[in-house]
Amino acid sequence: MATDRPSETSRLRETLALIAPGTPLRDGLERILRGRTGALIVLGHDKVVDAISTGGFDLDVPFTSTGLRELAKMDGAIIIDTGITRIVRAAVHLMPDHTIPSEETGTRHRTADRVARQTGLPVISVSQSMQIIAAYVGETRHVLEDSGQILTRANQALATLERYKLRLDEVASTLSALEIEDLVTVRDVAVVAQRLEMVTRIAREIEDYVLELGTDGRLLSLQLEELITGVDAERELVVRDYLPRGRRARSPEELLEQLESLSSTELVDPSSTARILGLSSGDALDGAVAPRGYRLLAKVPRLPGAVVDRLVDHFGTLQKLLSASVDDLQAVEGVGELRARSVREGLSRLAESTILERYV
Repeated sequence: MATDRPSETSRLRETLALIAPGTPLRDGLERILRGRTGALIVLGHDKVVDAISTGGFDLDVPFTSTGLRELAKMDGAIIIDTGITRIVRAAVHLMPDHTIPSEETGTRHRTADRVARQTGLPVISVSQSMQIIAAYVGETRHVLEDSGQILTRANQALATLERYKLRLDEVASTLSALEIEDLVTVRDVAVVAQRLEMVTRIAREIEDYVLELGTDGRLLSLQLEELITGVDAERELVVRDYLPRGRRARSPEELLEQLESLSSTELVDPSSTARILGLSSGDALDGAVAPRGYRLLAKVPRLPGAVVDRLVDHFGTLQKLLSASVDDLQAVEGVGELRARSVREGLSRLAESTILERYV
């Protein structure tokens, strides 16, 4: 399902959501399959579609899955509006530009491929002989699979995610303890960033399965949500904590995008992650680095993001924050006596519990 074009990936995901199990369109497509007839369905109607359409019937009637099934008994394509609310035309002969390249061999699939490329609209092809449903979006062809097969792969991915998340929790806890003790190395940060990216990639793969499963993926969706809650926030906090200073410093968003661009082979190498983060220009993974304190402050209850930013700007490093007194904290704009005490007590409790978890 992967493609190198983000916009096309987004459109494919939108199309898969329209034809996922539990939707009226998917019900109609499955009725066509069971009836052992083929179909060519264009999801959208505009001037380009009109220009390559001849014959057929103008209908403009409400969309129903049973109506789609009956219309598929006739030769020709069926044109539906973008919102899948009305059937615009039926029994249409489509004549896309024959010079558009296509690797499809069957007439119906070749037409679907060329119409999708020429119009930019999703086209669904139901094969009578092969009993498959294929979605064409731009240059991408995606064959729908049985929910059982998708669930099997999704559960395998979920088991992998659980193992990776367990390992992530371990290295993140170790990093927190090292931050408090001021013993963090480039390798420690790189390993956590590496694990966060691995977990994110597996989660996105499972999200695609959830999307394709429709109503059949509700339980999977709940399990996924429970596993990855807070991961996106943690990714940004790690980057912000160790973002190199300077005129040419990149934004957290830029660094996260560059981490996403790493290949699977590069991602397993901590030195590659360290270079992206700007922490190491070579293999010096044992060099010391100091966090600013974003990760730890994010764990202090009821502390607004704006106050966190001012605290970090004022003190500069986590160690200075940890050693700051209530009076020192009150010197920061927006931090009164009550909030200063809350921050002081919160940081002390977090430091104590983190160290205990590591050594007890």
